[in-house]
Amino acid sequence: MTKKLDLTGLRSIADHYDLFYIDLWGVIHNGIKLHEKAINVLKELSKKNKSYVLLTNAPRPNETVKNFLEKMGMDKDLRDHVFTSGEAALSYLKKNFLSRKFYHIGPPRDFDLFNLFEKNKCENIKESEYLLCTGLFDDFDKDLTYYKDLFSKHLNKKMICTNPDLIVDRGNTRELCAGSVAMVFEKMGGEVVYFGKPHPEVYNQSTNNNKKKILAIGDNLNTDIRGANLLNYDCLLISNGIHKDEINNKGIEKVTKEYEVIVNFIQSDLKW
Repeated sequence: MTKKLDLTGLRSIADHYDLFYIDLWGVIHNGIKLHEKAINVLKELSKKNKSYVLLTNAPRPNETVKNFLEKMGMDKDLRDHVFTSGEAALSYLKKNFLSRKFYHIGPPRDFDLFNLFEKNKCENIKESEYLLCTGLFDDFDKDLTYYKDLFSKHLNKKMICTNPDLIVDRGNTRELCAGSVAMVFEKMGGEVVYFGKPHPEVYNQSTNNNKKKILAIGDNLNTDIRGANLLNYDCLLISNGIHKDEINNKGIEKVTKEYEVIVNFIQSDLKW
């Protein structure tokens, strides 16, 4: 049974946990502005000397995301806790693909993570040894049929996906993410290696989480909550995120059953 925290706040359960994995985009900000009540939660956790990591399925270096948060007005001591799916992928790429040719699927703005590999980037997919997916091309942001045609003769190549999210809300606009492209490739029979929530590497690389009581907080059932379930962490779902309409129409118990996940706590917005 999912316990509601809207009346009691996160404060009512915070002392039960040593470490908090908190989703960044969706819980702390919406891509345009910070959620002030969530920012206050980070400050309160810091006062209690509680450890937290701001996890994000962003295909970028940690520093790039921190710079983005600085522009949004987030204090330095709060944004220092960021860890991205891009950083998790980078460790794997350095170890396994440092000198291999790749084709980049995604917008140019994502490429700062892979500057080290730039000399191996192919302009023609036919010349590549693997595919590196960080998002959708700017010119084909909604037409997934384009990607089916692009991949049809390259299913023997491995795809590295640095953002498993299917969709994200930027303010009031819903956008497709790299996970949607990777799913097309996978359904066609291609092999995809994912980095980011719900996959364990992003949690395990971000901080020492051994022998700690952990609460994962997020708004995405497929990534934040499924990742918590896979690693046996307790979890808190923020219901005003991408599942808002589903939860309002069906109720949390029915929605979690449909997604085959367990949600321990639910809160409309993250607040102390």
